[in-house]
Amino acid sequence: MKEFITIEENVEAEIVEKRSKFIGNLFYIESSEEAEKKIKDIKKKYFDAKHHCIAYRTIENGQIIEKSSDDGEPSGTAGAPMLNILQKNNLVNILIVVTRYFGGILLGTGGLVRAYSNTLLKAIENSKKIKKCKGEELEVGIAYSEFETFKHYCKNNAIEITNKEYMENIICKIELEEKAKEKFIKDFEIKNINLIYIKELYKKYITKSI
Repeated sequence: MKEFITIEENVEAEIVEKRSKFIGNLFYIESSEEAEKKIKDIKKKYFDAKHHCIAYRTIENGQIIEKSSDDGEPSGTAGAPMLNILQKNNLVNILIVVTRYFGGILLGTGGLVRAYSNTLLKAIENSKKIKKCKGEELEVGIAYSEFETFKHYCKNNAIEITNKEYMENIICKIELEEKAKEKFIKDFEIKNINLIYIKELYKKYITKSI
């Protein structure tokens, strides 16, 4: 997967449908293990609720891992519709847990699908979305006299300086998109940017503005 959309921080949303309360917690996650831990935490937090329906998508080793659960609700009325929403919106590294407190009035299968779906949609609407794309982290060495020029270069080329160490020279960690790396290396080789060295660290998904 070259790029996907996720959320910047966790959010909560709530709706009431015929006296039943639906509390949606939307989490940013980076693994299925992290998702399962957060599900357990929500179940402890709302220990007196009967249903904690979930759906999540996470990318691990280049593969999308997906899971959904109706947690006692009629089959196909909660987890699957929420997972479908995540898929259609290209949302990854996302977990939704919707907790239901029963209000005494049956909603029917259609009503349940709408309630769980609307809770997730409201949480998505409340969230700040960011795009993640394939990129790489590099380490570069820069003379102090060249640092301001380098910062300007990074700003103009959508390169993020994520860390700085002030040693004999300045050691920076930078993140850039996979497709921008070739230009960066070429600019270094033809002296469009004056760096002491470039060291490739590792490939990763990096944040890109939407």
